[in-house]
Amino acid sequence: MNKRESVLSLLNKDKKQEYIPAGIFLHFDEIYHRGQAAIDKHIEFYQHTGMDFVKIQYENNFPFIPEIKKPDDWANMPLYKKDFYEDQLNIVDGLVKKAKKEALVIMTLYSPFMCAGLTSKDHITENIKEDPEKARKGIEIITESLMIFVKECIKLGIDGFYHSTQGGESFRFDDFALFKDCIKPYDLILMEEINRSCEFNILHICDYHGGYNDLTPFLDYPGHVVNCSLEIGSEKLTAKEAFNMFRRPYMGGIDRKGVIVNGNKDEVKRMVKEVLDNAPEKFILGADCTVPTDNWDNIKITISTAHEHKRK
Repeated sequence: MNKRESVLSLLNKDKKQEYIPAGIFLHFDEIYHRGQAAIDKHIEFYQHTGMDFVKIQYENNFPFIPEIKKPDDWANMPLYKKDFYEDQLNIVDGLVKKAKKEALVIMTLYSPFMCAGLTSKDHITENIKEDPEKARKGIEIITESLMIFVKECIKLGIDGFYHSTQGGESFRFDDFALFKDCIKPYDLILMEEINRSCEFNILHICDYHGGYNDLTPFLDYPGHVVNCSLEIGSEKLTAKEAFNMFRRPYMGGIDRKGVIVNGNKDEVKRMVKEVLDNAPEKFILGADCTVPTDNWDNIKITISTAHEHKRK
């Protein structure tokens, strides 16, 4: 099997997994965020590290709008159309044409709430607390815009999305109904669309801004694979517990700020072997989020160690 077939085989519940695929992601330097330079850098990283799919970084962030500060202001949220995403779509097109025959090509998709945070420097959290109905108007507009991007990516032949979601972190809302009313429905609008149209989507529960006390609100989110931190409140889940909780393949096991960043070759190998010895039956080796390093060689060692691993 090629890499594409190996990763897709994880979704066959009746097939025992023998090969451990791996995917580690990082943000490239700003000079590689656009155009052909971005296409070439993604391919270079994929080939150097040996990872099992091409995950496209999304760098065309929603611009900060200083005028959006109060709940009333969200009615003026611009609706970004296809032209806003044009460069990112050209990157998708280039990478699909270059890599799809041998590997899955997965597009990063930030949630409407995350894009609202970029637009308002995170005023959106307080705006939701103050007036959920008015703040939700902005999230509705952003969802409509992101749907344009999603559908254009699907037309170009993307295999799936790495859908990143926030808003359910323990520090956000004392009243969790705000998450259920103002954030989750808009996540699901996009995720249900990509789940209908794509064969391999990854649900990423992002803890970049803070951790979670409870993952149960995400159990009914679509996604063929789940990727999240195992640190839940004061407890630490095992990868097997995450697999059993979500009832789907789990991707993770690696602390993005740990050994993979500054460990030597032997330390990285030991870390990976420990993770793999305790991996669930359907598993992709990965980090809990984008790794803050330019150490491509440590990532290569991580991935090659996974590929060499013999499942018991």
